[in-house]
Amino acid sequence: LAGLGGGSASGKTTVATMIIEALDVPWVVLLSMDSFYKVLTKPQQEQAANNDFNFDHPDAFDFDLIIATLKKLKQGKSVKIPIYDFTTHSRKKEWKTLYGANVIIFEGIMAFADKELLKLLDLKIFVDTDSDIRLVRRLRRDISERGRDIEGVIKQYNKFVKPAFDQYIQPTMRLADIVVPRGSGNTVAIDLIVQHVHSQL
Repeated sequence: LAGLGGGSASGKTTVATMIIEALDVPWVVLLSMDSFYKVLTKPQQEQAANNDFNFDHPDAFDFDLIIATLKKLKQGKSVKIPIYDFTTHSRKKEWKTLYGANVIIFEGIMAFADKELLKLLDLKIFVDTDSDIRLVRRLRRDISERGRDIEGVIKQYNKFVKPAFDQYIQPTMRLADIVVPRGSGNTVAIDLIVQHVHSQL
């Protein structure tokens, strides 16, 4: 079980996908922390609509469900994963089923933010991408894919994303076994990770 942490829009998913493609082994599962946002109450829903809800705090995530899910996957059992809708800030009715695998990659901004979760990770990878690049990517993504406006994205970034990165994400870099500077552009680091996982398998 590999954990992939790093700031918002640092390229975690891209790096994870590159690792999976290069691994070229059957039974690899990629699990995103984004699936495990907690269900919001009505007042929280209203806050979220005004970009006033903090999605970049450990409390926004359902760590109990994450840990239970990862434990089951590690035992080779199948699990049900919630499907999160970013446009409405809610869980969809249907959940998807994942089956246990030889390699599990768990990626998310708070991948190293919980002590119980850290114990489950066999390999910790931190994707370290410059903050200006991450902001530009986030702007592009949130406007084109998540129906946000530029003012809202910048407000959310300054109010929540950046402070959360400085407080909860950046400090966890020292917990990582491997730090990947420049994210998906760093093919050498990705090759090394793939070699390591192959040797463990």
